[in-house]
Amino acid sequence: MNNYKTMSERASTELDDAQTIRILICYLLYRISKPIDAEVLFDIAVSKEIIIYFAYQDSFDYLISNGSVNATKNGSSVIYSLTQKGTECAKTLRSYTPKSYRDKIVSAALKYFAQQKYQNEVQIDYIKLEKGYYVQCRCLDINNDLMDLKLYAPDLGQAELLGKNIMKNPTGFYGKILSIALNNQEEEFNPEDL
Repeated sequence: MNNYKTMSERASTELDDAQTIRILICYLLYRISKPIDAEVLFDIAVSKEIIIYFAYQDSFDYLISNGSVNATKNGSSVIYSLTQKGTECAKTLRSYTPKSYRDKIVSAALKYFAQQKYQNEVQIDYIKLEKGYYVQCRCLDINNDLMDLKLYAPDLGQAELLGKNIMKNPTGFYGKILSIALNNQEEEFNPEDL
């Protein structure tokens, strides 16, 4: 029993094998198929606890030096893009990385990009009141607000919970509000209810 406990304590869900990480990075860049900011890629791979930091850095240094990844300066940031060599690596060697890690890193990237899009389209503000808070949710369009809604919360914790839950799926939230508004009907009067 103690051996299992020791093994589980040493087990890491983060990748630390350099070869696997190199393939996984190429695979991610291949799947998103567009150049990506270095900080964004770091957030996806390291901050989401998929790849260990030091192994990530070493792997990227290698991928850049062997020509699998291009690093281009764009103002104060660095943009990574996959070369033809990196694309071939992603296509031919992807089966050498566990599918669970491939799925996890692609899923983390998709969630990250969706969250960024939501933050550009939906704005959540917390307005302090004498007693409680308003959670102001604004769905933004190019020229107009599609929706500007205030919800009351008795304290900041609950206000932040409302805001966090709205941001999980702001499009769905907006769609449900719109559906309720469009399908709202006046209750019919029934004399027997008196």
